[in-house]
Amino acid sequence: MTTPHTTASTQGENTIISFKRLLDPMERVSEILFGLIMVLTFTCSFSVARAGKKEVREMLVGALGCNLAWGIIDAVFYLMSRLSEQGQGLLALRALRATDDPAEAHQIIGDALPPLLASVLPQAEYQVMRQKLNELPELPMHPWLAKDDWVAAGRVFLLVFLSTFPVAIPFLFVHQAVLALRISNVVAIAMLFGCGYAFGRFSGFHPWRVGGLMVLVGILLAGLTIALGG
Repeated sequence: MTTPHTTASTQGENTIISFKRLLDPMERVSEILFGLIMVLTFTCSFSVARAGKKEVREMLVGALGCNLAWGIIDAVFYLMSRLSEQGQGLLALRALRATDDPAEAHQIIGDALPPLLASVLPQAEYQVMRQKLNELPELPMHPWLAKDDWVAAGRVFLLVFLSTFPVAIPFLFVHQAVLALRISNVVAIAMLFGCGYAFGRFSGFHPWRVGGLMVLVGILLAGLTIALGG
């Protein structure tokens, strides 16, 4: 369970457990990677030997339609996860308010904290946190989606959907299918490397090595998806 903080509303409005930023860097990288791998399943299986304007158009429509659908699905899943996180936060806070046992209260708070942080907090800090949480205004009966949640879901959709375009654009402006495919592949490799570099930077690994590894992983995942009929 994640660490809650409260967003207090004005004059009698309910307070809801919420801590999540719109999208953290790792989430943005993950969404771009997802959309990129999906579009690669179309471009990598595209046969340039038989490619005419009709075939190119069908491939582009398929790639855009696929990422459009998955962008919507991923956004819906994001909203579901936010409801789940907030619901867990509400349940934890109600359990905290219902117990008179300090040890149980500290356990509830500790379960809501990152393990490293929970392991170094002194007992006095747990007591202060318990007191502050018990002083919060009355909570709503059920979790609900705030404006920021809908904005973040929209960003999830856009990241998945828009990641299609850099790989697909060469087919719109380059009339030779072989050349368009080569340019598209170079763009895809550059994007995979960029996502891997960002992943390594934010997760504490060597960015250049992770960038190179991400190119291999992305190609392998796209190939596996094609082989399994995805």
